[in-house]
Amino acid sequence: MKLSYCVVNTNGRDFLLACLDAIGRHHPAGMDHEILVLDNSSDDGSPAAVKRSGHEVRLFALERRTGKAENDSRLLREAHGELCLLLNEDTELCEGAAAALVAALDDNPHAGAAGAQLLSSAGKKKACAWRLPGLMTAVAGALFLHKLVTVQSRGSRTRTVGWTQSSAMLVRRSAAAEVHFLDPDFFVYSDETDFCKRLRDAGWEVLYVPGARAIHHDQLTTDLRSAQRRIVEFHRGRDRYLRKHHGPLVRRVARALGAFPYLLRGVAALALPGHDPRRYLLHARQELMPRAGEGIREAAEEYNRRARIAP
Repeated sequence: MKLSYCVVNTNGRDFLLACLDAIGRHHPAGMDHEILVLDNSSDDGSPAAVKRSGHEVRLFALERRTGKAENDSRLLREAHGELCLLLNEDTELCEGAAAALVAALDDNPHAGAAGAQLLSSAGKKKACAWRLPGLMTAVAGALFLHKLVTVQSRGSRTRTVGWTQSSAMLVRRSAAAEVHFLDPDFFVYSDETDFCKRLRDAGWEVLYVPGARAIHHDQLTTDLRSAQRRIVEFHRGRDRYLRKHHGPLVRRVARALGAFPYLLRGVAALALPGHDPRRYLLHARQELMPRAGEGIREAAEEYNRRARIAP
């Protein structure tokens, strides 16, 4: 089989159905494929909705919530396709996206993964490919040069990049197996960064394919209380990546440099209407103390405890 669509869903029923509809509309004609959906113990009726949708889907309905990296790896292991297109439930492929991604990997046998150009709900381009994190990217961020130095999702031609977001990432399954898939120690955030780093270390290239476009819907809340767990998990993932791939000195310097622009933005937010300084200060705190606070992992563990689901 050529292509496996691998979709992970957590309480995103309506987004998931739209994702499946987009696959049905835009799958390349004549290419053999399958669709796998892993439902991460949703309580919004997602599994039943998938069964009623009319799409031919291999459904994996978990009884307990687990992390995104673990779930993506489960689908990669279960897939039959030579190529696997990882999708979030809130991602909708645009016309020609799957074909462009498949062509990119077919044209470059040294490429292990290829990421699409992500669009906002309003159709605006999002940054979706970057240099791998390290001291240089930390310095660039502290000097407010992140977009110029670190962001690599620009231009109109397919190019080699450090890493791409996994919201719409095509993966060569043999390459994923070679590096033992995604690391489950990353619950969510930086899991694809680590995955792409390990692919590159194994000699594979990672591509950004601007000819492939996908809408990644804007779901991030502006409410600080609702966003707090995501912010904690985001910085926890960044720190885990630095611990895994860099020494203690680089990690400490990168954390200090990473906190600096958040602190400046927090101070500026005191005088700017419509900006919450507490959000920036929380980012700064988590950058300096990534092990503090409770993140999405703890929320999943709490959900499993409430549901009395044993590990």
